[in-house]
Amino acid sequence: MAAAPRRACPRTGAEIRAAFLDFYEQRGHQPIASASLIPDDPTVLLTIAGMLPFKPVFLGQQQRPAARATSSQKCIRTNDIENVGRTARHHTFFEMLGNFSFGDYFKEQAIAWAWELSTEVFGLSPNNLVVSVFREDEEAEAIWRDGVGVNPKRIIRLDEADNFWASGPTGPCGPCSEIYYDFKPELGNDGIDLEDDSRFIEFYNLVFMQYNRDAGGTLTPLAARNIDTGLGLERMAQILQGVPNNYETDLIYPLIETAAQLAGVDYRALDTKGKTSLKVIGDHSRAITQLICDGVTASNLGRGYILRRLLRRVVRHGRLLGIDRPFLAAMGEASIALMQAAYPQLLERREVILAELEREEARFLETLERGEKLLAEVLAARPKQISGEQAFELYDTYGFPLELTEEIAEEHGLTVDLAGFEAAMEAQRQRAKAAAVSIDLTLQGAIEQMAAAAEATAFKGYEALEHPSCVLALVVNGEPAEQATAGDTVQLVLDSTPFYGEGGGQVGDRGVLSGDGVIVSIEGVSRNRSVFVHSGQIERGSLAIGALVTARVDGACRRRAQANHTATHLLQAALKQVVDPGIGQAGSLVDFDRLRFDFHCPRAVTPAELEQIEALINGWISEAHTLQVAEMAIEQAKAAGAVAMFGEKYADVVRVVDVPGVSMELCGGTHVA
Repeated sequence: MAAAPRRACPRTGAEIRAAFLDFYEQRGHQPIASASLIPDDPTVLLTIAGMLPFKPVFLGQQQRPAARATSSQKCIRTNDIENVGRTARHHTFFEMLGNFSFGDYFKEQAIAWAWELSTEVFGLSPNNLVVSVFREDEEAEAIWRDGVGVNPKRIIRLDEADNFWASGPTGPCGPCSEIYYDFKPELGNDGIDLEDDSRFIEFYNLVFMQYNRDAGGTLTPLAARNIDTGLGLERMAQILQGVPNNYETDLIYPLIETAAQLAGVDYRALDTKGKTSLKVIGDHSRAITQLICDGVTASNLGRGYILRRLLRRVVRHGRLLGIDRPFLAAMGEASIALMQAAYPQLLERREVILAELEREEARFLETLERGEKLLAEVLAARPKQISGEQAFELYDTYGFPLELTEEIAEEHGLTVDLAGFEAAMEAQRQRAKAAAVSIDLTLQGAIEQMAAAAEATAFKGYEALEHPSCVLALVVNGEPAEQATAGDTVQLVLDSTPFYGEGGGQVGDRGVLSGDGVIVSIEGVSRNRSVFVHSGQIERGSLAIGALVTARVDGACRRRAQANHTATHLLQAALKQVVDPGIGQAGSLVDFDRLRFDFHCPRAVTPAELEQIEALINGWISEAHTLQVAEMAIEQAKAAGAVAMFGEKYADVVRVVDVPGVSMELCGGTHVA
């Protein structure tokens, strides 16, 4: 009987993604959809790795979705932004393919499957593969050598800086093992240097999470060992498509071609500088399109600043290529067309994406013109360096970003006096008497450690404003402690609480804890994933871990927060009815004294519409509708028409807040009856 024909090797980005997910699904892994680029993790601004959505599972703070999982996770990193377009592999937006084991299989199976996938599915020759292991991980080395049959000379031991993963200073950690593709195997096996980017590219990283590291650095074996892996889609596409860099794969090159057509140039005929600009435009266009799709809007803070920086770099490099008209919307259209098959929400959010691109580009073109004119005058004087005062004037007076000043200076062989810039910035702060907000990293670390060690807090605040509770953990004046006394500033965790923890835009409750001779004023409650952290001060007596207290919420504050939260639901319903049914929430603030509702809309709301919205909401309030709350399966809620916040992650069972005939939303907040 003739042998079955060998299946064609995946080549396109879509085929590689599908082949990876299919390979692991056939081996019992549950496919998990990509999470939003806005993570449910207070320690990072954006989703920077494929494992980030599973971090609470690895830390034991959430139940595992399955024993085995696989995903293609979209990620954003900007720590190497200056290398984008200059190297073969650096990106801001990228996709990380991953397979994960939560206490199920471990090293031997992970290594065997990674090799099978690489050689049999992707068709890579063993002669082109090199693996690295942590220098102390003899077990992994033995599996690669004796189990898989890798040439010992092509197994490279690396130190902890390269091949040991940790979630932080303490907590789960373990050695790594990576697979590299060798573009020049003819150079032999002697003296292999994996730092040689011209010869090697790492495409698959296997993390063997097998230890817990305590505060003293001691490693203790975990009872449940985990696997966390990541395979770079763009890197595998470069390898399989036989192109010299990731940018010339079908995942990015169509965007480069679009930008080249807009500039009236031929990518292949350009010099290195021109090609770099096109690569930056191609890379950043994917990033800004996905960021806006997931609800990020341009601003000068946080995620919004990252979006604004990337967007402005696209415009800047377009001008370097001779594009003298607005073109971001065209790049957005091309990005949506390129990625919509894998991410259909891009098409759903098309109008929002294009409107944000057009608005921000128009703003920046005005800034760019003023700043470039002044900077040209500075450069005409042939300085040895751009002074800090000059860079600060560009920034402070003209809104010209420092990083753009640095880029333009570098193009002229100059540097910027960053120390002088910072000095000018500090002087301006002093003149304005601005209050600098400093983050106490020691306190944050202590709170993280406390929350990581605690069980999930049982929230009782829907049913009652007063509840008996037990103190499980305590941080005093920024340090973990067993006891606190009058005057101490504390953060504490209770086994159960009626206090609402800040989330969904709603601020945390205020109130009091009282017990045997102790009174603690609670000024706010935050959530560290499923653990509620109560912040306040000991007013009287002393408090120790294990103490029994009565937790009492300030009813007046809660009632005002409830009213404001329900009002945001009515506001969204009115906006959809009066302005645009496609309006989507982009954030909110529900405070005791005010509310703020952020939303996407391609145009300004008119004064007449504002009057209609106000009249409509006041009419609903005067009708005294009964508000109903129910829990149901997520699919049932969506089928009933419940509105979900775009990009938000929801459990299988959700809480639905319904004002019949007016508004129905998925919401975990507190509301009026």
